[in-house]
Amino acid sequence: MTSLAQRQAELVAALTAGAAVPPGFDARLVEVARVALLRKRAGEVARQWPELAQALGTGWYRQWSAWAATRPTRGSLRDGWDLARELAARRELPAGAGAELAAREAIMTYDGETPPRARRMPAVRGAAGSVVVQIAGRVRVLRRG
Repeated sequence: MTSLAQRQAELVAALTAGAAVPPGFDARLVEVARVALLRKRAGEVARQWPELAQALGTGWYRQWSAWAATRPTRGSLRDGWDLARELAARRELPAGAGAELAAREAIMTYDGETPPRARRMPAVRGAAGSVVVQIAGRVRVLRRG
């Protein structure tokens, strides 16, 4: 017999991480809820990463949902950061989003695992044709592709 906590965890995994729908749940309704959650997450990430969402334009939701469908949320800041880094690694990050990613990387440190935190030392970061310098909390875009 499965405990209530196990069944809840299975349902959450199906809703947020692409796991199979647990027995006893209506797969159609779980899919409807999963899509609604992806749309909500997409909106939250777009508010944290407006240049990324704008640069991807009409493909934003498609790109986001393909990336996020099997990943549980780690918060909109981190989700957007992880997506932007992945796009940059594949050389698919639009130039308009490059300055946004470079600026975040210049003012904060994020290792992909632990929550981002403010960077204390000066930094120079680049992404998708943009180079950003941060000194004493001031950020300057030196070059934009």
